[in-house]
Amino acid sequence: MEYTQILTEARDAVAVLTLNRPERLNAWTRRMSAELAHAIEAANADPAIGAMVVTGAGRGFCAGADIADTFKSQLDGGAEESGDGADEAGTRRAANWVQLVRDSKPMVAAINGPAIGVGLTMVLPMDFLVAAESAKLSARFVKMGLVPELASSHFLVQRCGWGLGSDLALSGRTVQGSEAGELGLVDEVVADSAALDAALERAATYAENPAPQLRMIKRLLTSNAAQVDLSEVQRLELAALEECYASPEHAEAVAAFMEKRPPVFR
Repeated sequence: MEYTQILTEARDAVAVLTLNRPERLNAWTRRMSAELAHAIEAANADPAIGAMVVTGAGRGFCAGADIADTFKSQLDGGAEESGDGADEAGTRRAANWVQLVRDSKPMVAAINGPAIGVGLTMVLPMDFLVAAESAKLSARFVKMGLVPELASSHFLVQRCGWGLGSDLALSGRTVQGSEAGELGLVDEVVADSAALDAALERAATYAENPAPQLRMIKRLLTSNAAQVDLSEVQRLELAALEECYASPEHAEAVAAFMEKRPPVFR
């Protein structure tokens, strides 16, 4: 698939996926979503990649949906001009964005500028969120006569708690990165120029670990975070452990421990 709205590069074992419509503050389009889903699956399939960082080109992360693009799709009956290469498979992958993110290798967001609407909700399911202190974040769907999507009505409460999650969704207010850190909406706040470097550093600590087990852990966290039946939590963990005990990654970790050397998982 030819990418026209994102950029990709490898930084050691970390894939950097950059939203690349800087003249529109990287406003979301269906084309961008399909390209991003394709790039994520490519990183998942690449044994040299252990984690991903998603960021934006220029001074924005993602300023929300491209309204002109979205309204044109509505007027055209939901069809978007795909240009050269926005395949149907990529569109289908992007349609279940939350599952794609939760099933993938670790993903870190480097929120380097405005993350509004879908620009925010697309990163909420990721594993760690780094925001520039002056970045602007908003789940402002109510301002457009809409409701939150991409399971953000779940993730806002998971990240911020009931009251603050409700406040962000019901008011549609915009917060800066520094306040987003205080609310728990993001996990780390850094100087404006440091978001990508901080995200890369965090992602590298994930990428050094074995990829199959990283993805198993993500599945366990997804299934068990809101599970109240602790016997079911343990059942899922034990099933995953049995798989891990028979894995080459576990054998390598044990051998490395006995030989007093760092394990080599990749």
